[in-house]
Amino acid sequence: MIKINLLPLRASKKKESARQQLAILVLSVVGVLLVGLAIYGVLLGKVSAAKSQIENSEAELRTLRAKIGTINNIKKLQADVKKKLDVLSQLRHEKSGPAARLAALSDSVPEKLWLTRYAEAGGSIAVSGVAFNEELIALFMRNLAASGAFANVELQVSEQADAGGVKAKRFDLAFQIKEQKP
Repeated sequence: MIKINLLPLRASKKKESARQQLAILVLSVVGVLLVGLAIYGVLLGKVSAAKSQIENSEAELRTLRAKIGTINNIKKLQADVKKKLDVLSQLRHEKSGPAARLAALSDSVPEKLWLTRYAEAGGSIAVSGVAFNEELIALFMRNLAASGAFANVELQVSEQADAGGVKAKRFDLAFQIKEQKP
């Protein structure tokens, strides 16, 4: 029988197998490192893109805040101007109001009727006076109502009085001021 020694062949196969395993290990480690670096690069790109987007958003936010501040200042100025215009219109109304009322009152007074007292409180007016007869008082009341400046003209008191030796009628009237629309 013939015996063949195969030991060196097995040792060479073991060495070859060890080399292959070492090559596979190195290639696997290199592959894992390459995959890890690729993932790291992708994530780094996403992070830098997110940072740039955040910076752009913050810059836009700053410009919008500046615009909002400007708009708020404009609104505040507009409100101030509106208040001033309201005060001016109120002053104009009050300036012409009493003068117009007194002119209407003066135009309503007939001859031989004299006013002795004029009192204004809020929207009410009280007037006292002396006339020769009741017809003059009634005419005065109709003139006041027809003037358009007064409403609810009412006779409070009408009594006979002596004015310098002449019999006359003393009267008290109360009426309201009509609101005049500007």
